[in-house]
Amino acid sequence: MQTRAPSEPEVREFTAEVVGVDGRTVTLERTYFYAESGGQPADRGTIDGVRVVDVQAIDGTIRHTLAVEPSFDAGETVTGVVDGDFRTYCMRAHTASHVLYGAGRRLLDDLGYGGFDISESKVRVDFTTATDIDDEVLVELERLTNRAVWESRGVSWEEVPTAEATDREEVAFNTKTEEGVMDDADTVRIVTVDGWDVAACGGTHVSNTREIGPVTLLDRSNPGEGLTRVEFAVGPDGIDRRATQHRALRDAMGALETNTEEVAETAASLRTERDDLRDRVRDLERAAVADALAGFEPVEADGTAWRVGVLADVEPNDAGEAAKDAVGADEVIGAVGDGDRPYLVVAAGAESGVNAGEVVDSVTDRFGGGGGGGPPFAQGGGLDADPEAVVETLRAWSPEN
Repeated sequence: MQTRAPSEPEVREFTAEVVGVDGRTVTLERTYFYAESGGQPADRGTIDGVRVVDVQAIDGTIRHTLAVEPSFDAGETVTGVVDGDFRTYCMRAHTASHVLYGAGRRLLDDLGYGGFDISESKVRVDFTTATDIDDEVLVELERLTNRAVWESRGVSWEEVPTAEATDREEVAFNTKTEEGVMDDADTVRIVTVDGWDVAACGGTHVSNTREIGPVTLLDRSNPGEGLTRVEFAVGPDGIDRRATQHRALRDAMGALETNTEEVAETAASLRTERDDLRDRVRDLERAAVADALAGFEPVEADGTAWRVGVLADVEPNDAGEAAKDAVGADEVIGAVGDGDRPYLVVAAGAESGVNAGEVVDSVTDRFGGGGGGGPPFAQGGGLDADPEAVVETLRAWSPEN
């Protein structure tokens, strides 16, 4: 027994004889509830007032799972009521996916289905294609999809002999997600959007594209090699998402003091200015750190010239890079960060005779924390000491300390 939902999607209430009851699982002699398959979720609704929480096709039988065990038994006649709002949403969403695929036929190279799914608030279609679906392509996919909706194209379905269906080059087969469409059957159900798309499909559909309403493409991603996932919203969600996008655009135009035609150019110009300013700030910060290092009081420790001091409000990595740039061939720079748990960076010139890694190991052995490095450079952090105490230790450093 197959569900009649795909062939008669407008039926939302029906009567049927109960064939079997097993706990909360009910089978009927006929049903208009859609069983979950092919990326389309199961219908919602009630059977004799008891909520239907799941519908599955198992071994050729449609099994309805109820929220609680029913009071009726096999042999009785019951009334099934399909949730009209959710059915309508799924019909719009499923047909919209076919229209989107039809748009893809006109824009994408080496096109194929990679997957499909309807969720509560959005729909996804996975394309296999050689075309990079960038922002420009995404916008054009949305435009073509909504154009086909506006054109009020008829949608129809029919059973076609399998051999005939597979011989027709225009028929798209989504064998990964349309479970049961092939399945060694003698016929294949073909859904046609007039002049736009033809595909093997077992789902429920609207009879005309105008019933879909606005389609709002949300985003695209790459869920796996060779796949591009396009997500969209339809119906009220599509309208709300479009309003959100429009509101965001209007807010951006207001903030940038520009118009729709120039908002992208203005934003790009501001981003360039921001990046330039960021680079200038970084250069100034580096120069400030270099000046601070140059101002460290020179001392001699174990016969080697050292420059040692405390750096305020400087990140460890910035301090390390500046120390490596500033150290002379025959000297050592030791910079200690301020704060309750200071850090230490040590840069040793190639002719200084000092191993920076040994210096950091010695300091962390004494003050705690951790770190490491090699002869030319090392750093540590989390020292349990006042920064000036670490500086005094460096000023008196020797391999024997």
